[in-house]
Amino acid sequence: MPSGTAGNRAIVTVIGEDRVGIIAGVATLLADAQVNILDISQSIMQEFFVMIMMVDLAASRLGFDDLKHALGTKGAQMSLKIDIQREDVFKLMHRV
Repeated sequence: MPSGTAGNRAIVTVIGEDRVGIIAGVATLLADAQVNILDISQSIMQEFFVMIMMVDLAASRLGFDDLKHALGTKGAQMSLKIDIQREDVFKLMHRV
């Protein structure tokens, strides 16, 4: 499957109290795993930082479950909630 197609893409969500370094911390973890960020949106809702990323897993050095665990661990270290879902699962869960 070519890079960036639905089978290789996932949605990463990050929620937590706003502070310096959140984007850098998450992006560094993804880059170290060879996960490409395709799109990113972030905002501050009152004192909360909210970010959603579309990522390409085609070249990832980690399996999906290992990446999910690594993101969860990074989130715990940074006092954030970080999760990842495969794009197709995300679409099924949020279909109206």
